Amino acid sequence: MTVSAVSSLGLIRVASRLSIKSVGPLTERSLVQIPKLVLDENSDVPLSKALNPCCSCESFWISASIRCDVSVMSVCDYCEVNVCGNGGICVTGAGAPFICICPDGYTGDTCNDTEAGPCNPNPCKNDAICEVTGQSRRGDVFSEYICTCQDGFDGVHCQNNVNDCVGQPCKNGGSCRDLNGDFNCRCPSPYVGKHCQLRCISLLGMEGGGIAESQISASSVHYGILGLQRWGPELARLHNKGLVNAWTSASHDRNPWIEINMQRKMRFTGIVTQGASRMGSAEFIKAFKVASSLDGRTYTVYRLDGQKKDNVFVGNVDNDSTKTNLFDPPIIGQYFRIIPVVCRKACTLRMELVGCELNVYSNTAGCSEPMGMKSRLLSDRQISASSVHRTWGIEAFTWQSHYARLDKQGKTNAWTAATTNRSEWLQVDLESPKRITGIITQGAKDFGAVQFVSAFKVAYSDDGQSWSIVKDDVTSTDKIFPGNSDNNVHKKNVFEPPFYARLVRILPWAWHERITLRMELLGCDE
Repeated sequence: MTVSAVSSLGLIRVASRLSIKSVGPLTERSLVQIPKLVLDENSDVPLSKALNPCCSCESFWISASIRCDVSVMSVCDYCEVNVCGNGGICVTGAGAPFICICPDGYTGDTCNDTEAGPCNPNPCKNDAICEVTGQSRRGDVFSEYICTCQDGFDGVHCQNNVNDCVGQPCKNGGSCRDLNGDFNCRCPSPYVGKHCQLRCISLLGMEGGGIAESQISASSVHYGILGLQRWGPELARLHNKGLVNAWTSASHDRNPWIEINMQRKMRFTGIVTQGASRMGSAEFIKAFKVASSLDGRTYTVYRLDGQKKDNVFVGNVDNDSTKTNLFDPPIIGQYFRIIPVVCRKACTLRMELVGCELNVYSNTAGCSEPMGMKSRLLSDRQISASSVHRTWGIEAFTWQSHYARLDKQGKTNAWTAATTNRSEWLQVDLESPKRITGIITQGAKDFGAVQFVSAFKVAYSDDGQSWSIVKDDVTSTDKIFPGNSDNNVHKKNVFEPPFYARLVRILPWAWHERITLRMELLGCDE
């Protein structure tokens, strides 16, 4: 009769039944299977004693005619005394022989043999990959290994973080933030672009007529001289001439506003305001707020970065001179609303908006920069998921949502969902609407088990409440993008046409083994 240990594949499959006695860092090659036990059919040795001397199932003996009762055998804990040394993990299933899972640097049936080598333990820093080269010359030193550094690091052991801001790549007063293998410029308004090299200061069409009357609306309208004069919102054009040449809200309107619908998402970098004269009396807005919306339903009142209070802009001091206010940071939106706070005589306004098209400086080909998953421009808190998986239920082996960074290294180096169904998702919050043109996906290994997403959908939103799914241009149905076919090779998909959104969700549709993902979004701020 032959009793064999559980295979490593079986170990993965029965993870819910495993008994784990100690925890240590694991590697794929640390999975050690106990050799087969061969017992004589006529032996008088109890099966439990043969497998583990510390168990006491004395009443069940090996013979040619009697089989061991597994339900009774399950009371035996083969890991009651942890036989795995050096911090190894002892695992067992119901009635199965134990297996030792060894930490880095140890091997053998009970983790008592030292596993030494040039790359064990890994001498390379910052997620670098150690490769054994043998006795070879590297520069002016001899070494048995070489460290392949991640982007943004250098040095023999990849110990140095390269400062990509040293060359001062940000122009026009932009501030540089060093990333892993990249940099990010925070541009003062009205500058935009990778290096803050472009100015976003176009007049958007109030004065010139590019904005049609139908695009301008207001909370109310003032009618003067027995209702014969209509001071409508369509008149609120900078330097407008005539006897009735501006918008004025109704005297009973306690919450007045005027709004421009740009009919597409725009970047607003400033506003020029002006009052007017009615019946010889100067009327103008002395202070105001601005609000914006992407859908015409949910509005956000403008605040400066880090402020909890709405920003109040200083308006005009007379009826004819102009006052310019810049938005820093710029406003991204389709609907732009001016909300008077303090008015002289009446809330009367002529105005012009300043900004540019979101994509005026870019197209799909020129707007394909990594959005910050790999470089860590996107922080951990900006990445979330429906659930996370824990290998063997161990907290230390949690496949967190913020691990879903392209090319991330380590034992747990990707996001893995807790379940395998189509309700799972991974979400990236870009914190403001961006132009998204593509995505790169990648799978990973869970202690030797290859896992990846082979097909997925993409959803996007600006508020986290109303979601749209990317559609197929031909069928007008939800588009299913082809995913990966292994654990490591990149798969790139392009969104044609691109979309603008703050929140992006990847919706796994098909997968191998478990839903496991590393990824990068492609696009630009323009």
